Amino acid sequence: MNNSPKIIISGGGTGGHIFPAVAIANALKRIVPTCEILFVGATGRMEMEKVPAAGYKIVGLNISGIQRGSIVKNLALPFKVIGSVRKAMQIINGFKPDVVVGVGGYASGPLLYAASLKGIPYLIQEQNSYAGVTNKWLGKKASKICVAFDDMDQFFPADKILKTGNPVRKEVVDIKGKHFAGAELLKLDPQKKTILVTGGSLGAGTLNKSIEKHLTEIIAEDVQLIWQTGKFYYKGIMERLGLDYHPNVRILEFLNKMDLAYAAADVIISRAGAGTIAELCLIKKPVILVPSPNVAEDHQTKNAMALVKNNAAILINDRSAEDILVRDALQLLKNEELGDKLSENLGRMALPEADEIIANEVLKLIK
Repeated sequence: MNNSPKIIISGGGTGGHIFPAVAIANALKRIVPTCEILFVGATGRMEMEKVPAAGYKIVGLNISGIQRGSIVKNLALPFKVIGSVRKAMQIINGFKPDVVVGVGGYASGPLLYAASLKGIPYLIQEQNSYAGVTNKWLGKKASKICVAFDDMDQFFPADKILKTGNPVRKEVVDIKGKHFAGAELLKLDPQKKTILVTGGSLGAGTLNKSIEKHLTEIIAEDVQLIWQTGKFYYKGIMERLGLDYHPNVRILEFLNKMDLAYAAADVIISRAGAGTIAELCLIKKPVILVPSPNVAEDHQTKNAMALVKNNAAILINDRSAEDILVRDALQLLKNEELGDKLSENLGRMALPEADEIIANEVLKLIK
């Protein structure tokens, strides 16, 4: 391997793709400080802002996914794909990477396909327990496929698979000894039981409706609530409830100090994105997962089931959440024996060194 290997990391679209990608880049820089890394994302998507904020250069492709329920919006898709593959070839010709990494998301497909045409080795990092159509197709020519769940040979050639887990943001899962600091930051009582509700940066409508509908029950139990609404829902919730709704309730658009929120919580309610699950396995606190129904191949339910079958989490489907989510969360807070069992089993599923393992696999592919 040369002293300054060149690596392209492609993909994005959501935090679930971007954060692992940045974690892999950081691990590569730790192992080989002289390596050159270029990100390729989709123009107008979250990665175009988040990746430069993490200190890396990114180039955008004009690519989008299939728009469900709209034939008109999909008419331009073939032209966008062809244009993106052409631009991906230009990027590869200009940067001359030794290896390419795909983490999923719109930009990953054209870039990995272009790499295959140029004979450049590529690695796929599949975060979910159910592989998408693009990754299944690209997996046939991949040099290595790093996965986070068992039984992935139903999607990929078994001899190319390595179970590494999903890379996580190290600063987010470092919660040891931070319970009191978390309570202090959020102006909560560290002695009271606390529920954390998080629907990701954009928010989750079902989680927000479920909490808002049953707020009085949470308050009646003298339980504290850290409620991260997401940016789409925050304004409406604040208009209805007001800034100082109740001393036990903290309503936030976004959690900048996720480690302190995790540390302050006794029970966590969350969607079931693969990146979030990887974090929760390292956090080791009782978890209720409400998988989003608005994702390809219902992969969040499959992610959640991987935990449920190991008795490591409770699953509530999206349709039932409004009626039973708060009730079950309050019951879980009281049932310490069940909470301890879930936490213990969740911790057993943690794979904390995923970023380093994947980075080393990337470097092995460099001729």
